[in-house]
Amino acid sequence: MTVAAESEIAATIEGMARRARAAALSSARLDAAARRRALEAMADAIDTHREQILAANALDLSTAERNRVSGPMLDRLRLDERAVKKLAAAVREVAGQDDHLGTIEEELVRPNGLRVGRMRIPLGVVAMIYESRPNVTADAAALCLKAGNAVILRGGSEAQHSNRAIADALREGLTGSQVPQDAVQLVPTTDRKAIDVLLEQEQFIDLVIPRGGESLIRAVTAKSRIPVLQHYKGVCHVFLDEDAPVQRSIDIVVNSKVQRPGVCNALETLLVHRDAAARVLPPVADKLVQAGVELRGSPDVVALLGGVPVKMATEEDWYAEYLDLTLAVRIVDDLEAALDHIARYGSNHTEAIVTDDTERAERFVSAVQSSTVLVNASTRFADGGELGLGAEIGISTSKLHAYGPMGARELTTRKFVVFGEGQVRK
Repeated sequence: MTVAAESEIAATIEGMARRARAAALSSARLDAAARRRALEAMADAIDTHREQILAANALDLSTAERNRVSGPMLDRLRLDERAVKKLAAAVREVAGQDDHLGTIEEELVRPNGLRVGRMRIPLGVVAMIYESRPNVTADAAALCLKAGNAVILRGGSEAQHSNRAIADALREGLTGSQVPQDAVQLVPTTDRKAIDVLLEQEQFIDLVIPRGGESLIRAVTAKSRIPVLQHYKGVCHVFLDEDAPVQRSIDIVVNSKVQRPGVCNALETLLVHRDAAARVLPPVADKLVQAGVELRGSPDVVALLGGVPVKMATEEDWYAEYLDLTLAVRIVDDLEAALDHIARYGSNHTEAIVTDDTERAERFVSAVQSSTVLVNASTRFADGGELGLGAEIGISTSKLHAYGPMGARELTTRKFVVFGEGQVRK
């Protein structure tokens, strides 16, 4: 790249960051009704431009197929008419959620009469760097604007036409609203230099959220001068306890692994209590194999399953995020051994237990430190939409400043607000 080209990219990104800061300051002064009207107009614009969005997505899919992109990647990239309707519906759902800005929480009265509370305020400007999924363009914009923020979107080259069509619709929807158009901006180039410059804009950008593969997130974290919300990978576990019902185990394990294997909340390692293994593992394994899942098991799993095809697992399999129809399976001695395995190999994403024992369920919930813990439910519910957040901007597996699926509330912070009657400090 020439020096002139690099300079042009730098000027473009710096200009976007400055405009985003101005838009964020303006948006933060709006009331809840203005934000809601803007979001509803954005949803209407997605519906209006459905055909343009689908045509743009067809271009991206055609390019991906020529480049021999894998099945899971194509799945994340693809939009059909139903998916575009869901984009608009998700924006409307966010618009209709309670508005958290300006509310005062945890108010208390000090001995000197001061009333001290904490008020929710926007973070400011969020930079979203993501791969593959064009739905992130709409979800991230909606959530950031609901929380009074501005957002700079930098999608992957594989979805560039889809992202542009969606972003154009969102910005058109803001025309005539009180929210500035520059509250939603899409980086116009797929050149990686743009990311490097974006990560240097600490004067204007308050938070960076990378969403994609582990290599992307680690690269962004290493380069950024701005705080980064991290989620490296999703090594999700299901533990079948000693009294786990067979049919419930089949339903939860198969759904967790098979329903959509290429996403971060899909099951990657199955743990089975030794006292339940002979009863529950063979029927679970049969259903998994029928669904096309390749099993990789510990030696006792291989021995137990006999005629079922199982590859011998290696140490690397316990750390693996396959994002495909591959599953690691291990027999553990008891609940505590399952907890030890999750603590050692897990990624703080999502874990589930299948059990009829309330005490062991409570032990699992309290001991597991992952961002989402489920009892008798599929790991696929670790999703902002499924957990009542409307859409999600991502899933944080770092405990500061949010943990787990992130909605609009997680895109705010709190300031102290103090009401006095003339008090002075002595």
